[in-house]
Amino acid sequence: MRDRQPSQGTALSFLPTPPSGKAAAFSYARAFSRNIGWVTPAEQELLRGKRVAIAGAGGVGGYHLLALARLGIGAFHIADFDTFDIANFNRQAGAFMSTVGQPKVDVAARMALDINPELDLRVFPDGVHGGNLDAFLDGVDLYVDGLDFFAFDARAQTYALCQRRGIPATMAAPLGMGVASMNFMPGRMSFEEYFRWGNLSEPDKALRFLIGLAPAGLHRPYLVEPSAVNLAERRGPSTVMGCQLCAGVAVTQALKILLGRGRVLAAPHATQYDAFRDKLAHTWRPGGNRHPLQWLSIQIGRHFYSKSLRAQ
Repeated sequence: MRDRQPSQGTALSFLPTPPSGKAAAFSYARAFSRNIGWVTPAEQELLRGKRVAIAGAGGVGGYHLLALARLGIGAFHIADFDTFDIANFNRQAGAFMSTVGQPKVDVAARMALDINPELDLRVFPDGVHGGNLDAFLDGVDLYVDGLDFFAFDARAQTYALCQRRGIPATMAAPLGMGVASMNFMPGRMSFEEYFRWGNLSEPDKALRFLIGLAPAGLHRPYLVEPSAVNLAERRGPSTVMGCQLCAGVAVTQALKILLGRGRVLAAPHATQYDAFRDKLAHTWRPGGNRHPLQWLSIQIGRHFYSKSLRAQ
């Protein structure tokens, strides 16, 4: 959350400058014809009519947007207040020397429109906050979480409004060289019921978020520089592998939710796949972080991350 004038979103229809030579004529049917087989022609048209909101256009959010655009989703709301920096180069889809200093939301929009120039695209350049959340979620069929790990207020408020409006939400978070994923579906366990943040301090919220996302903790054994994690200072390591795996998982969940096809595991279920360890874990924690195993994991995590929970 930032103390800025509320943004109600801006519709975009700009296109990148085409390369020299004859520009190809865009055809939706041809562009996404290779999806057919895994989806039917009728399902592809359904996807074309769907509107997805993505908060965050950097690490995972940028990859989510591009993958969903290639799936053929026809409309997006995207939000981010940040600009690209060299520190983003190790993982973020829109981070290049040519985009340093540019708003992430604008770069992401240009890239998506270069895939499908017919997109109905609305940008929220101040990120998501109390002043624009209603507009951000207005008319959307699905919310996809691409927020920074430490965006506690924005995340809590967005999930709370999704719950009130009956909007399904999915998250796929990069942890190490893998992905932890969860779905929050209408009428099921809410984000707050699972993570139980309440009025906790930010370091405690970070610990509960980390433990709740990945109860199996598949990523922990190969953290070779523990000092790189500092929950109190809002910093941690990242990999491009994790971010790209997230896009594949999140977009697959999106397809199942939007088409109503396939089993959708909702909280208190969580899944984690770690490519480095070649392991997949499915966890079920009734009561979320109130579950005895979760409570124990939080206490162990408090010891493991004791230094990172204290500001230096």
